[in-house]
Amino acid sequence: MTTVVGINRTQDASIALVSGGSAVYSLQKERLSRRKHHWGRRGDLRSLYAPALPRLREPVDLVVECWSSDDEVEHLPAYREELVRTVPFRDGVRVATVSHHLAHLYSAFYPSGFERAAVMVVDAQGSRVKDITEPFPSVDATPELLEVASFYTCERGRVECVGKHLWHGRWAEPAGLGCFYYLLTRTIFPAGEGNEGKVMGLAPFGRPYALGLPDLEIDEYRVAIPHEWMELFAQRDRFAFLQEGTGSFDDCADLAAAGQRAFETAVLRAAEWLHGETGAANLCFAGGTALNCSANGRLLRESRFGDLFIPPSPHDGGTALGSALYGMIDCLGGASGFRWANDFLGPDPDAAAVRRAVRAAPPELVVEEPADLVDRIVDLLDSGRVVGLHQGRSESGPRALGNRSIIADARHPDMRDFINAQVKGREWFRPLAPVVLADAASTIFDVDRPAPFMQYAADVRPQYRTALPAITHVDGTARLQTVDATNTPFLYALLRAFAARTGCPVLLNTSLNGKGDPLAETPQDALACLRGTAMHALAMPPFLIRKRVEPPTP
Repeated sequence: MTTVVGINRTQDASIALVSGGSAVYSLQKERLSRRKHHWGRRGDLRSLYAPALPRLREPVDLVVECWSSDDEVEHLPAYREELVRTVPFRDGVRVATVSHHLAHLYSAFYPSGFERAAVMVVDAQGSRVKDITEPFPSVDATPELLEVASFYTCERGRVECVGKHLWHGRWAEPAGLGCFYYLLTRTIFPAGEGNEGKVMGLAPFGRPYALGLPDLEIDEYRVAIPHEWMELFAQRDRFAFLQEGTGSFDDCADLAAAGQRAFETAVLRAAEWLHGETGAANLCFAGGTALNCSANGRLLRESRFGDLFIPPSPHDGGTALGSALYGMIDCLGGASGFRWANDFLGPDPDAAAVRRAVRAAPPELVVEEPADLVDRIVDLLDSGRVVGLHQGRSESGPRALGNRSIIADARHPDMRDFINAQVKGREWFRPLAPVVLADAASTIFDVDRPAPFMQYAADVRPQYRTALPAITHVDGTARLQTVDATNTPFLYALLRAFAARTGCPVLLNTSLNGKGDPLAETPQDALACLRGTAMHALAMPPFLIRKRVEPPTP
């Protein structure tokens, strides 16, 4: 059986394994190293990935690496040496590379289920022109230019780039939607990485036109940032969110609202150009900007495409799987029947590891093995407790979808504030997401299709907003996840039981991690999250672990 390994060496470093055309694993480095957004570096394969993924010890036909413009690519010989020493190649060493945006495309289009589609890849920066592994149209293909957006028309077995926005890489003159949102984020939240979600959550509190900022300048698919924006981005003291008391909430919210408005408008215009260029009925969207659920919701509702697919890992973490699929399909001439039915592609669950972790639990934790674990969890949720879920294989993408989740009662008026402050340790304005039974979703939310990967913001129907305060954002929207019995059976059973008890088919769902931590991967990570936060209990089937001295409830 043909086996291909894909490795993303950039930010949100990751590894994936495809065998016989099916995805076997996809795992981000941060889950093992416990450092969010961890970059790929030499030694990852030997010290982190191989111990966690036993299938890497079996024969491999091809390894495909994905690089962006990271200077680490200069150490390519050292990476090659590690591959030779660590990977058991079947018929001699076979290593290929794929450029960044092409890896994004393969992670989105081929598993989408579409036979034909347009594909839009938008992020802050991808590969240099000299490293791009696809033909593309360009007036200026200077080797050091960087790809910041790429547009394609695709059929099974054929990928054609119809437009590629290139940038010189000088931050004094930024370009592209990814660069724009990065600068917006760094202006409001200067510290740390990955704060784009904070900006999206803050935006509904602001006034999108209060600062008099224009739309972004768009020429077909090329996005330029007007000088008015750059002038405000330079005013860090005014807009840095509560940074040493310098930024006012209103100013920060107004800038976030203006930026989100401009971003959404530009995304829609780029999609409109792509539709006119390709005439495709379907759209795939990938790259880090595809994590913006508010823009995604508008694409779904307002673009001229009949259907939209966004992979559960549209960010750089998904390019390892894209690399492996590229190797299987393009390099080896094989086929892939893999479709994104669910996102549970982490390491295989280890019941023995769960039992070892539970046996080693400290005295402040009480371990139960209830006859009906689901019913016991419902008891806790209905009484205002916050419960962690660690079961099955972990999610490969950044959204917790029920296997590494924290869940709570969405009806509780104080639950969002409690979780933000006492469990997650984050800003009060951050929204929390709902998970809902698929057959009840359209009754409560303004949706007409499944949303299994928590990628779209949708309106909570007015009659349910006061009934579900913990998951309804200030603008009346929510980033929902729908659940059915096929792909998430444990969470489905839990929601069914909660609905039977309370009449409510909705729970609050957020990621199983504490402040600054990646998603909990191992049983030990989950127990550390329970001990380090105000969570009340952790379900790790067949066990339920509670605190001997229980924290207050909301």
